Amino acid sequence: MRIASTTHDSIVDGPGLRYVVFTQGCPHRCPGCHNPDTHDSAGGKELPVEEVIRDMLSNPLTDGVTLSGGEPFAQPDACAQIARAAHQAGLNVWCYSGWTLERLLDMPAAAPLLHEIDVLIDGPFLLEQRSLTLKWRGSRNQRVLDAKQSCLEGRAVPYPD
Repeated sequence: MRIASTTHDSIVDGPGLRYVVFTQGCPHRCPGCHNPDTHDSAGGKELPVEEVIRDMLSNPLTDGVTLSGGEPFAQPDACAQIARAAHQAGLNVWCYSGWTLERLLDMPAAAPLLHEIDVLIDGPFLLEQRSLTLKWRGSRNQRVLDAKQSCLEGRAVPYPD
């Protein structure tokens, strides 16, 4: 898979101590994005998914994994493998996407990853709706969703925070 970077011990990309995978490549290219270096799909570095999983599991204190970007749904198969391995290890999985849940539900290739996510933060970052007071998101249009329940119901179900 192509990644920009990984981070151990994040406390800002979801609850608890998190391992974060910043995927490389983003079709949204949101103005004001805080990760513009992840936009170029030819940037970053190529790593075997197994290597990312080994690194993710190397810290026994990790509470969960966050898939960020770039756009994780631009590499849904690799990200789904990471999410499955996280669940098998008892970790929760959060994912950020510039696509809305409704759009992802219409993308057949997104289904395997979408069904492995516990919490989805969806929607593009909109600079004109930016807020530094929002928990887990950068702009007011973005939603923090219970991905499992949303997939079951076929509609956006807010994550109880």
